[in-house]
Amino acid sequence: MDFKNYNFELGYHRSRNVILIRFAYKQILVAALRKKFPSAKWSRTKKAWYLPDLPILRSTFGILKKNPLDKFLVRLDPVNKNALIALYEQLKLKAYSENTIRVYIAEFAHLLVLIKKHPVTKLTPKKLKDYFLYCVQHEKMNERKLNGKINAVKFYFEQVLNEPKMFFSIPRPKKPMTLPTMLSKNEVKKVLGQVMNLKHSVALKLCYGMGLRVSEVVGIKVSHIDSDRMMVHIQGAKGKKDRYVPLPKRILPTLRAYYKAYRPKEYLLEGQYGGPYSKSSVQHIFKKALRNAGIHKNIGVHGLRHSYATHLLEAGADLRFIQELLGHNSVKTTQLYTKVTSSSLTNIASPLDTL
Repeated sequence: MDFKNYNFELGYHRSRNVILIRFAYKQILVAALRKKFPSAKWSRTKKAWYLPDLPILRSTFGILKKNPLDKFLVRLDPVNKNALIALYEQLKLKAYSENTIRVYIAEFAHLLVLIKKHPVTKLTPKKLKDYFLYCVQHEKMNERKLNGKINAVKFYFEQVLNEPKMFFSIPRPKKPMTLPTMLSKNEVKKVLGQVMNLKHSVALKLCYGMGLRVSEVVGIKVSHIDSDRMMVHIQGAKGKKDRYVPLPKRILPTLRAYYKAYRPKEYLLEGQYGGPYSKSSVQHIFKKALRNAGIHKNIGVHGLRHSYATHLLEAGADLRFIQELLGHNSVKTTQLYTKVTSSSLTNIASPLDTL
C-alpha cells in the first residue's frame, strides 16, 4: 500500500488516542485502506478514518514516537525542566530499557512537581529524606514504589550530576518476604483446556512450557526457534541477557499448525497490525481462561512462570539448572521456589500426627 495519498495526524476520539487518516475521497483509496487495515473505522465527527495510536502504526506511517517526557514537562516549573530532560538523555545514553526509562522519568518527575520552583540541584540529603518520608507517611507508598523513587533520584545525582555516592545513608524500606502464587499441574491443565484460539493457546503454552516472562514470549521471533535442536533463543531478556531454553516436544505439533494457519513474518506471535503481540493481550487471555476454569486465585500470567519453576523443582530438577532456565542473576532468587514446593513439605510429619 502506497501511503503518499494519505495524511496521518494524531487525535483523540471516543476517550482514546487515535491516528486520524485523511485523503481525497476515491473508492480505490478507501478499498486499499480497508484491505490493509480491516479494523479502520470512519468517524463522522472527525470527518476522517482512524486507527488506534500504537507504536507499530506510528512506525508504519512515519509518525514520531511518543516522547515519554511530554506529559511531565508541562507540569514542571521551568527551573527544573532541564533536569528531567538531562535524566532522560543519560538513561538513553546508557541504553536502559524502555520500561526502566519510563519508571525513572515518572518517579523523578513526582519529586520535581512537588518542589515547584525550588531547583532540584539545591536539594540536600536532609531534604531528600524528608521527601521520601512524605511519600511513605502521606502518600502511603509501598516498599517497591519507594525503592523505585530512591533509584531514580540516585541516578540523577550520581549519573547525571556526577556527584559522589552520597545517598547510601538514606534508609531503604525492607522488602516484604512474599511467596509467588502458582498453580498446581491440574489447575494449569484446566486453564490451558479453556483456550480454543490457536494463537492464544500457543501464547499460554509457551509461558508455562518454557517458564518465560510474558515480555519474552511476545518477543520470540520465528528465526529464534530451532526445531532441529528443540531449543528457543530468548534474546534481550531482563538485564539484556540472552539464553537458550528447551522447546517442549508436546508443543511442536501445535506450533506447526499455528504457523500454517497464521504465517507469521517476523515475530512468532504477531499483533493485529504487525509487530509483536501485546503483553496486555496475553494477560487478558490468561485471566479469561482462569475465570472460565473456575479458579479464583489472585494470579497473573506471570504465575505460569512460577508454576513452571515449582513443578520442575518438585520433579527433582537441580536448582542451578532451573536458575539458568529462568535467567535469574542469582540462585537466591530461584531458591524462593523451595519455599512453595510441596514435595519437601509433605514429607514432614506434624507432631499432631504422632500423638
